[in-house]
Amino acid sequence: MSRPRTEAEYLARLVPPSVAGIGRRSLLAGAGAGALLGTGLLAGCGSDSDSGSDSKTVSIGSNQSDPKPKEVIAKVMTGFQTASGIEPKVNTVDHNTFQENINNYLQGKPDDVFMWFAGYRMRFFAAKGLAGDLSDVWGKLSGYSDAFKKASTGDDGKQYFVPSSYYPWAVFYRKSVWQQRGYQVPKTLDDLNALGAQMKKDGLTPIAFADKDGWPAMGTFDILNLRINGYQFHVDLMAGKEAWTSDKVKKVFDAWNGLLPLHQADSLGRTWQEAAQSLQQKKSGMYLLGLFVAQQFSNEEQDDLDFFTFPEVDSTIGAKALDAPIDGYMMARKPKSEANAKKLLEYVGSKAAADITVKNDPSTLVANGGADTSGYTALQKKAAELVGSATEIAQFLDRDTRPDFASTVIIPALQQFIKNPKDIDGLLTSIENQKKSIFTS
Repeated sequence: MSRPRTEAEYLARLVPPSVAGIGRRSLLAGAGAGALLGTGLLAGCGSDSDSGSDSKTVSIGSNQSDPKPKEVIAKVMTGFQTASGIEPKVNTVDHNTFQENINNYLQGKPDDVFMWFAGYRMRFFAAKGLAGDLSDVWGKLSGYSDAFKKASTGDDGKQYFVPSSYYPWAVFYRKSVWQQRGYQVPKTLDDLNALGAQMKKDGLTPIAFADKDGWPAMGTFDILNLRINGYQFHVDLMAGKEAWTSDKVKKVFDAWNGLLPLHQADSLGRTWQEAAQSLQQKKSGMYLLGLFVAQQFSNEEQDDLDFFTFPEVDSTIGAKALDAPIDGYMMARKPKSEANAKKLLEYVGSKAAADITVKNDPSTLVANGGADTSGYTALQKKAAELVGSATEIAQFLDRDTRPDFASTVIIPALQQFIKNPKDIDGLLTSIENQKKSIFTS
């Protein structure tokens, strides 16, 4: 899975709320080739001439805009065309643009199939009637655990999503740097703080950090909340059932405030790739991010990349919960060629497609359990073991809550906290007030 390169302006002017009630931010420039940018909103790229049962094409809206995942998707689609004789037309848009305008896209003329996320965000659009039922496709799939099927199921019990890949969030580091300095994996938050202090003395930036695009800081909030308050509180908070002004949430921000001096400065002007490059260049000692951080390391450097799960904060809660988002595909509610769309979805959910991904992308894990994973790197094998040992798995903040709440409230709030961490009470009061307005609308 790839996170975006775009210089997303999350604090820019808002797009008027859509019919479905989701506030959207202004469309960003820089959409990939083949995408139409009309009236400031994403539009599907298929034409009415593609309609009909004899159509030999299918269109795919893709958010995989970074070079490596874009290349992998192209190879998967070549495999599909070879197997089916149907021509896939991939319309790539940068990740943030796609994500921030998905609601308008789905209400317009979307592609037949589009890439999206499992969990709450899938169920949200399924419940709005903006996605097609894939229950019959699931009847033809094999190699998926019950957990993946559950993550693909809407509130009505039908399936609306086909998983393709997933990846854990963890703390990544270069083994050679740690061996040279004699660093040890921290087991507790106190250990992490002590390690960070030593890294500072050694001339390293302890924790690489970037939040120019708005989403990376969500990962820090997620893991601290999971470690301090546990999984159930975290998912209830995301669902609007817990108050942001509670002492439990304040404790999360207090802990984060204590860690900020260890973080790379000026993070709001830095992309995740730039932060990852500081780790790659041995200027930073650690980086909390998804497995996709491996995209910034050469093939020769892959063996030098390692990770540990974020350390324990409360011994009664432990350190077994983590973020491990699932990426995959959905179908538009009225695709131009439903038969072709479902053939594509059956293929991308197959062992054949998963095998292509394994051979070409060391920065993700495939969802199909029947895939040949003997080609996994040591890092991928360890990542799969980490996810397998987790007691609870979250999908990531902007996938576990309402899309409008994540984009219009949480992103600017976390960026405000990073700029000025002193007024936590005022910040949380503002979040809570906006949450009440959104969740009751």
